[in-house]
Amino acid sequence: MLNLITCNKSNYEKKLFSYVNNVSMNNKKRSEIVSNIIKQIKKNKNTALIKYSNELEHNNFKNFKSLKVTPKEISNALSQCSQAFHDSIKLAVQRIMSYQKKLMPKNLYYKDELGIKLGSIWSPLESCGLYVPGGKALYPSSVLMNAIPAIVAGVKRIVITTPANNNLLSPEILVAANAVGISEIYKVGGAQAVAALTFGTESIKRVDKVVGPGNSYVTEAKKQLYGYVGIDSIAGPSEILVIADRYSNPKWVAMDLLSQAEHDEEARAILISNSKDFIKKVNKHLFSFLKSIKRTKIASNSIKKNGLAILIKDINFAHFVANYIAPEHLEIMTKNKKLLAKKIKNAGAIFMGEYTPEAFGDYVAGPSHVLPTSGNARFDSGLSVLDFLKRTSYIEANKTGLKNTLHSIETLGSSEGLDAHVKSAKIRFSKD
Repeated sequence: MLNLITCNKSNYEKKLFSYVNNVSMNNKKRSEIVSNIIKQIKKNKNTALIKYSNELEHNNFKNFKSLKVTPKEISNALSQCSQAFHDSIKLAVQRIMSYQKKLMPKNLYYKDELGIKLGSIWSPLESCGLYVPGGKALYPSSVLMNAIPAIVAGVKRIVITTPANNNLLSPEILVAANAVGISEIYKVGGAQAVAALTFGTESIKRVDKVVGPGNSYVTEAKKQLYGYVGIDSIAGPSEILVIADRYSNPKWVAMDLLSQAEHDEEARAILISNSKDFIKKVNKHLFSFLKSIKRTKIASNSIKKNGLAILIKDINFAHFVANYIAPEHLEIMTKNKKLLAKKIKNAGAIFMGEYTPEAFGDYVAGPSHVLPTSGNARFDSGLSVLDFLKRTSYIEANKTGLKNTLHSIETLGSSEGLDAHVKSAKIRFSKD
């Protein structure tokens, strides 16, 4: 089950270094494949898009028109999903929308002591593309978690690309898209979808930013195309870290670890505890639960390859380890959870207490479940309305303000050898 290591305050970085730095974003063969796909999409546009959609995604599209989702397909999808699903989507939309609205920043203006007016202006992106996975699993929740922050920000054009299977999309994905008012949807996935959104084709207009999780080829495409288009992040495999003590429920912890292990063979499930007996109980339940879930093979491979139990002597030391790993999802189930939470600096999202499973955050809590992975929580944040906004600085000087700072402008500009910079300020006070 979970591989066991013992750490203390003096050796945890050394013992965990290989594990933390074992997520490779580089693969030469994959990079070359993606690079060629990008070149073909840029050159041959719709023709290449249809070719790759048929060859790589098991479809049989005859022309580009068949790649775009029609109103009739959306209408049919609405009738194919249960009322319970519609109600659940509605609840999720309400909660996510409410949370993102609270994050929306306001324009700021102020005058300083020289009478200079300064500020910042927030404005939405004009367009964005949402990549919704459709390979090993279908994620209608990803539609909501990506789309709603963009909607709240005020993005005018929101496009969805998602891979089809036998020319069809999951009705659940179409229902989720309809719930947030998105109708421009294309049955395209992989690196080719990211390239099409970046450069545009005869039928798809380019976008300003591409967001959303995908497989390693999607991630590689975003990596190569950044600069031509904005991206949210370079995402790695999903991960969960649970901090638990002997008072925690081992059954709940085991199932929470599996909730991430079932995503992908590369997913990481990590447990930190100060009780060896508790770790043994969790392993026992993991062994039992693996037989009862649908994605047994994927979860088993994930646990075998990347599952880790970290035994520490003092639970109050857990935050050092957690901050070093900087997990995507961090559950804290200990007696001292509030104290530990205050010391956490690196985590995509913190789930507090035994009644806050990571799955709650995946669907209906409110914050987006698109979070930094692979230790990127050291410097990055989860997707939010802020990712769909641009901040423009506002500067308005008067004559007195410029004159009072002229000497400093001249000194700094001269130190850099930028003569025209200096003269552009001084000319305003020239008698000529």
